[in-house]
Amino acid sequence: INGLQKDPNGRRHIINSWNAGEIDQMALPPCHVMCQFYVNKNKELSCHMYQRSVDVYLGLPFNIASYALLTHLIAQVCGYSVGELIISTGDTHVYHNHVEQVKEQLSRTEFSLPTLWLNPDIKDIDKFTMADIRLDGYNSHGAIKAEMAV
Repeated sequence: INGLQKDPNGRRHIINSWNAGEIDQMALPPCHVMCQFYVNKNKELSCHMYQRSVDVYLGLPFNIASYALLTHLIAQVCGYSVGELIISTGDTHVYHNHVEQVKEQLSRTEFSLPTLWLNPDIKDIDKFTMADIRLDGYNSHGAIKAEMAV
């Protein structure tokens, strides 16, 4: 955040989620390996995330939501507007035991997209609480259960 504020044109605004020294202590190494933030000439913050392994049904929606929210939070505290979330994927797959769930998901009618509200008074990333974050107009169908593969 400090780097984005002081040197918005820098190319080293990177978050690395891969800690090789602790891989053997993890149930599963992080699928989202790293992200890099960019600020364009219009003062829009974009995030490019690389995911080494992608469980399309269970993992990808969570990662999209998480990195989109992170981009919005960082943009706000840095005084930027929000640009794009770009995701590059490595081993991208649907597990055999998720095929029926994917078919059900794809058969559903889409709802209108919600809007994200962040408390505009928050200027420090560590000061956000759940009360400062809201999805307005969020609607969902019922849950579709699927087993997670580890």
